[in-house]
Amino acid sequence: MEPTLDIGDRILVWKAIFNWHGVRQGDIVVFTHPPFDHCAGPADTDLVKRVIALPGQTIYSAGNNIYVDGRRLPQPYLAPRDQLGPPIPAATRQAPFHVPPGELYVMGDNRQVSCDSRFWGPIRGTSIIGKAVLLFWHNGHPDFHTF
Repeated sequence: MEPTLDIGDRILVWKAIFNWHGVRQGDIVVFTHPPFDHCAGPADTDLVKRVIALPGQTIYSAGNNIYVDGRRLPQPYLAPRDQLGPPIPAATRQAPFHVPPGELYVMGDNRQVSCDSRFWGPIRGTSIIGKAVLLFWHNGHPDFHTF
């Protein structure tokens, strides 16, 4: 999730009375490890990614841009030099990927090395544990930043 989050950062996650239906595009969520993930580490860990597309939306990538429902997705949280990395598989402008009901398409902010929905598909909304709401420790120092 670099540059937004670094290894060792501490975040406050909203879990109490959490309902995944309230998740919006751009939110950072914590979710249980996908069952068939070959690239994100131990299956007993939780993951943190950004929601890129919601149930019912369509998504594809072209160059370094992501398009949701045919519109270029603004990504102010990415560094200007960042590259998309692997494209969204089997999705084109003519045939975008359709996010199934009850699922979300998530990606890490460090797109070139992030293991995310491009590798294991969308996640179930029910796998979301909570939404990140506050960064309070960043790069080894106190730092208060809301999401």
